[in-house]
Amino acid sequence: MTFFSQTNGSADHSQVNTPQYAPWVLLLTFILSAYFLFGHLGGSALISPDEGRNAEVAREMSQSHTWLVPTYNGLTYLDKPAFYFKTVALSFSLFGESEGAARFSSAFFGFALVVAAFFFCRKMYDQRTALLAMLVIASTPLYIAFARIVIFDMTLAFFVSTTIFSCFLAEEYEGKQRVHWYLLGAFLAGCATLVKGPVGFIIPSLVIAISNGVEGRLDALKRVFALPNWLLFFAIVLPWFVGLSILCPDFPYYGIMRESVARFTTTEFHRTAPFYYYAIIIGSTFFPWSFLLPEAVVVAWRNKAKWSKTDRLFIIWVIVVVLFFSVSKSKLPGYILTAVMVLGILTARIFAQALSNTASRATSVLWHATVPLFLLSTILAIFIGKVYVDPDLLRNYLPEKQHAGFELFIPTLLPMALSFGIVALLSLGALWTRNNRIVFAAFLSFPILLMTVNFNVLATFSETRSSRHLAELIKTTVPPETELACLECMPNGLPFYLKRFITVLSRNGGELTSNYVLFNLQTLKPWPEGMVPLEDTEQWLSTRTHSTYLMADSNHLPALQALATAHHVEVKAIDAKYSAVLLPAPLGH
Repeated sequence: MTFFSQTNGSADHSQVNTPQYAPWVLLLTFILSAYFLFGHLGGSALISPDEGRNAEVAREMSQSHTWLVPTYNGLTYLDKPAFYFKTVALSFSLFGESEGAARFSSAFFGFALVVAAFFFCRKMYDQRTALLAMLVIASTPLYIAFARIVIFDMTLAFFVSTTIFSCFLAEEYEGKQRVHWYLLGAFLAGCATLVKGPVGFIIPSLVIAISNGVEGRLDALKRVFALPNWLLFFAIVLPWFVGLSILCPDFPYYGIMRESVARFTTTEFHRTAPFYYYAIIIGSTFFPWSFLLPEAVVVAWRNKAKWSKTDRLFIIWVIVVVLFFSVSKSKLPGYILTAVMVLGILTARIFAQALSNTASRATSVLWHATVPLFLLSTILAIFIGKVYVDPDLLRNYLPEKQHAGFELFIPTLLPMALSFGIVALLSLGALWTRNNRIVFAAFLSFPILLMTVNFNVLATFSETRSSRHLAELIKTTVPPETELACLECMPNGLPFYLKRFITVLSRNGGELTSNYVLFNLQTLKPWPEGMVPLEDTEQWLSTRTHSTYLMADSNHLPALQALATAHHVEVKAIDAKYSAVLLPAPLGH
């Protein structure tokens, strides 16, 4: 933020004679930013429920070439538009069906947004701020997470953010250039809508409208919402909406009323949280940069007369996004991804000003934020080190069912303790020397160590939340011609890893973690192939032409045992959570 000095010039440069860095510095910054997002991309299993489900939807789209109507486990899946699934399906066609290929789309759009932020900041601020912004954004835990999982949020963040960038930059030009920037914004808003529905154009519209209103540029609002921009937007969105509505007549009601309006205004999606939820999310997922925010916000407000129009855009952006989704009844961390990206840029502004003027208030903000970084890193280094030496210090406080999972993480404790020790030492060195570059290195060291020596923590966590190991066990024990079925469960991602559909015996279809499937099965009679009402289990089994491998989790083990007894077969444990029976095909088949 321009907290501490007046700005000048149309490009909002807040520092005078800022350095132009050598090409190798730019290259190193781009490489490090890319590593945060692409490094070890395929080094962990797909996490349930989102990654396994979304990867399978994209795999089925790639196999069937049904580009308009996505399917999951063979069932129509309209929870989200098809655009994102298409990008993942394209990645599969280029790189094969793997975890890394499934995540490539999110990583690509995450890196593309970092690059877009670089060019925007270089134009509106300076090169130093642009380089620092890249590193801060790309090293933020929330940003790293959503750039490395198979989910829509990062792709949406790219199109929403570049829409806002384009519409803001349009007012920096005249004539045809201005028109072209607005048309680009309309195109990007259309793509954002194809990624995740109305929120794709609502958020940028609010940010741009309020920003222009605050700047007193009411005439700009006419240019933002000019007829050519609307025509281009609808040319992008309507073919998809109309085509899908023809093929699936229930989609307009479901997509608009259920997936958008009901999600925002009701609690039926079970994603409610307190109004202050996003303050907690920012504090934790913007770590360690979040240590700078409390004092920076206070100082910025006191110096609000010095804000540039670009600063005001970013501040309005953060406020709009956080307030909009705080009002919403449905709250998830990924909803404020663009706000966290903007906070990364504003944090870079603090570092850029401190590096330009060591006597500035920005430098004081950095030093004050380094103190809690040092204290927390020291405490964590000591605590984790003690737990590594004596695991019972923590094991005794965990429920017994969590002991097995805890054992998996014990080998990762020593590198984690050493990493926090390094962060603590760098923080101490920064405080001792009062060197702002060492301060930045101390803050940046945490995400660097997280993505290098501590990556096994993430990989281990992913393995505990994935069905990859289950799929590997099934592949080695179940003949290919055997039919697979699940009793009131669906190990998420299992169809992706097995490359085949799985029949689900269910009460309502909730096992597929799809709101549209739940909505559709309420009125669809009979249920489509692949879903069997629980009360029809015996009838369905009697029609099988091959043996059936029927799985159940520990919650439904008694029902599986009852079926096994009725069919005179034995229940066998697959792993700690799942068991199965092999039911032979009925006589005569």
